[in-house]
Amino acid sequence: MALGDALAKRKSAKSLGMMSSGYVWIATDWLSAVMDSSVHGTTDVMELTQGVLVLRQHVSHSDIQKALLSKWNLTRNGSAYSMRAYDSVWLVAHAAERLLSEGNTISFSADTNLRATKGSNLQLDSLRIFNNGNKLLENVWNVNFSGVSGPVQFTLDRNLIHPAYDILNIGGTGVRTIGYWSNISGLSVVAPENLYSSALNSSTNNVQLHSVIWPGQITEKPRGWEFSYHGKPMRIGVPLRTSYKEFVTQDNGPDGVKGFAVDVFKAAISLLPYPVSCDFVLFGDGLKNPSYSDLVQKVSENYFDAAIGDIAIVTNRTRLVDFTQPYIESGLIIVAPAKEVESNAWAFLKPFTFQMWCVLGVIFLFVGAVVWVLEHRTNTEFRGPPRQQIMTVCWFSFSTMFFAHRENTVSALGRFVLLIWLFVVLIINSSYTASLTSLLTVQELTSGIQGLDSLISSSSAIGYQVGSFSRNYLVDELNIAESRLVPLNSASDYARALELGSGNGGVAAIIDELPYVEIFLSKYCKFKTVGQVFTKSGWGFAFPRDSPLAEDLSTAILTLSENGNLQRIHDEWLSGTECSADNNGAASNALSLSSFWGLFLICGLACLLALVIFFLRIFCQYSRYSNQVEVQYPEPQIVSRSARLTTIKSLISFVDKKEEEVKNALKQRPNGTQHPSIGSTATEEQST
Repeated sequence: MALGDALAKRKSAKSLGMMSSGYVWIATDWLSAVMDSSVHGTTDVMELTQGVLVLRQHVSHSDIQKALLSKWNLTRNGSAYSMRAYDSVWLVAHAAERLLSEGNTISFSADTNLRATKGSNLQLDSLRIFNNGNKLLENVWNVNFSGVSGPVQFTLDRNLIHPAYDILNIGGTGVRTIGYWSNISGLSVVAPENLYSSALNSSTNNVQLHSVIWPGQITEKPRGWEFSYHGKPMRIGVPLRTSYKEFVTQDNGPDGVKGFAVDVFKAAISLLPYPVSCDFVLFGDGLKNPSYSDLVQKVSENYFDAAIGDIAIVTNRTRLVDFTQPYIESGLIIVAPAKEVESNAWAFLKPFTFQMWCVLGVIFLFVGAVVWVLEHRTNTEFRGPPRQQIMTVCWFSFSTMFFAHRENTVSALGRFVLLIWLFVVLIINSSYTASLTSLLTVQELTSGIQGLDSLISSSSAIGYQVGSFSRNYLVDELNIAESRLVPLNSASDYARALELGSGNGGVAAIIDELPYVEIFLSKYCKFKTVGQVFTKSGWGFAFPRDSPLAEDLSTAILTLSENGNLQRIHDEWLSGTECSADNNGAASNALSLSSFWGLFLICGLACLLALVIFFLRIFCQYSRYSNQVEVQYPEPQIVSRSARLTTIKSLISFVDKKEEEVKNALKQRPNGTQHPSIGSTATEEQST
């Protein structure tokens, strides 16, 4: 491109105000070639291209280049194209030299394909062709030398090796190199020849380019576009709802609309780095909720510049428009009528299953027996006649349920077992209380609908909200007959249809989006949700395809979510409830053994460990005690044959002894005094 043409184009752009801040200009190497090749007029070019990014073919600086410039007394390096042209002459010279060194000659011959044209001054038949042209061309591809522009060598696909570009930024009175591009590194601040010579790895891709001075002498990265609808405010389509007006509704204020969705949109618009003027236009007749699919279609046809409101982001709509980030979670869920379950005289038994009650009774007695065994030798409260001991075990076992046991544990093993058991009892009591509370306030379904599968398989009527995508989902995705679907318009219509039931002109259940259902249940507590949300989606704002506003508003919505303003707006419009929808949850099931087997396992292992340690100590004491008695009293009546046959009885009698009595006996030395035998104190112990 000639310098005059370049100046003319720059002048036109500047006259249109397109060289000011907010614009980005990226020029290919034609501009750098013009600037490098021009001796005169470069000042005008600089003035008209301030802030422009320019590409220039990279030529490495070398001693050969410096010598050439010094020889020709050049004050300018010249363009990359002039360097390439100079090297091309040497390229042909090297190829021709090699051709002659191989014994070939320079000869030409006529081309039979060229014939003189009658009536023309062109004498084509006088042209000649080089006989060794193919060999010369082959030598050209094989040449390898260092030229003024850098290494001259070709790849197998006949491209110049190591192609690279300088990335220039025009500013002030000169040009500044801010980086390079090459095959090995992509964008980089390191010169390509240094990369190839040092064989740097690909980590240089992460190096950012130097700062850029953009048009308008700014260093902040421009957006590259300017928001404008030809000076007119944006036409924002807003659905004219007749129900659930908390989300969006008509208003007598200056904007003409209000609601949760409107406030979110205004808050997001206020975070944009540029002003956006909006004109809200209502969509719908005001008699029933409009079709949201039709509203989205109007945006795709550019009738509206955008659409806001409770617009669900579904697949069919994303094919027509671009949506912002969802500002609220949504999804379809089932609502059905329910009634409170009347309590009966045996309701207190329902928190646990029959199996659970049986296991609880057994484990209470088991733990009581274990504690009695561990405390019997050291604790007088666990001693006495057999009948009294049985009563003590039973009383101690079941009184721990209320932490009302009066017997104190004195042994370390007994305290260890009791500590574990009291923790288990605490968990059981808490679970029982929570389950009983839930059972006394639970509701049960009256329609017989237990979930989505049972609803689909039944022939009952199903309600849906007018204008919602739920109708298309039920018909197209769930294959439910349209004859079963009943359109409903408001929350009062929902309640009336559910109360009538499917057999009396109403519906058995309603399928609607979660935000609507939450508001409905906050006003009508005798209905409840069934199952979980079976589609996951959200509500967003719709814009024409490829609209940059969709991306910017998505960022703004995320900012609102992070700084808490989105939740604040939600609470202002949607937190006022007359009754809690949480009371409409599914009925709690009775707790079974599977819910507590882990606790019982821990308790059982603790008891087993304590018993093992206890009996090991007993056996050690019994062995020492028996040996001492045999040493002190070797008479035949003490170690008679009949006494040996009663070893088990003697062991049981020893276990029944007091710990203090056994320790005192073990401390005594043989001194000829009378010492009782192992089993001689059985009768005495009964009396104590």
